[in-house]
Amino acid sequence: MSNVLLLRAPATDGPDKYEAAFRAERYYPVCVPVLETVLVNGSELDETIRAGPEKTGLSGVIVTSARACEAWKEAVLRLVDGLSGSADWTGVPFYVVGKATASALREIREATNDSRLAPVDIRGGAESGTSERLAHFILQELPQRDGPRKFLYLTGDKNRDVLPNILRDGGMELQSLQVYATQGSTHFTSDLENVISSAPSEYKDWWIVFFAPSAAEFVTPILRKHFAIPNAESESFSTKIAAIGPTTQDFLRNKLQVRVDVVAPRPSPEALVGDVQAFDAEEEHPRVY
Repeated sequence: MSNVLLLRAPATDGPDKYEAAFRAERYYPVCVPVLETVLVNGSELDETIRAGPEKTGLSGVIVTSARACEAWKEAVLRLVDGLSGSADWTGVPFYVVGKATASALREIREATNDSRLAPVDIRGGAESGTSERLAHFILQELPQRDGPRKFLYLTGDKNRDVLPNILRDGGMELQSLQVYATQGSTHFTSDLENVISSAPSEYKDWWIVFFAPSAAEFVTPILRKHFAIPNAESESFSTKIAAIGPTTQDFLRNKLQVRVDVVAPRPSPEALVGDVQAFDAEEEHPRVY
């Protein structure tokens, strides 16, 4: 059988489903995180928090991810010791996507000793599991509230336009501030080398599974140093390539000139393993996409 390199972070809340599915079919799978997020624009967020809602004219804050919560917490921790002013965010509603984000925001008060810069009024967690649902939830609440309709929207570098478009169409003003960004993992090279060195000696061949174009662009030059990544003309199948979805397939083939042997139509462990097994069973007559 083969080793399987899964270019994704493993699950943290139990056994990883992709690893378990491959292991059940006697493959040797391992997940390696490819991307990481870093906090950015901290000084700008500090200035906004320090100024407070009255000076900035902000009447609400929109938080759609745990990383945005972390950005607010880190800013408060930087400011809390030297705080001298009237900034008070305890009366400002913070609108969140999902219960996990709401929980992460609540933890800020404990981490900052009930600072008045920490959120108290947290809304939307149970009612909104998506950005679209949160946007409609906010608009439904607004007619019941007086005052300005200008919200601070904490974002990352890969945000859809659904939420801001719905809110702007509803007459709201958004002040967007990017507080985190995604980049290639600084540990990927060392993690990859550890995986290769610990792979079972009896498993000679490798499957490499790409889950997204952004990850593919970052890791492929590094992978080429360790594997014979096949191009369209390659007849070697010691390294085989699988892609999740047609978008990733097209990027690998057209942008990176990588041969793709298997394309799983959806991000399903069972579908991926089934396609990989089928390819291995027919390796005498390779299928090239």
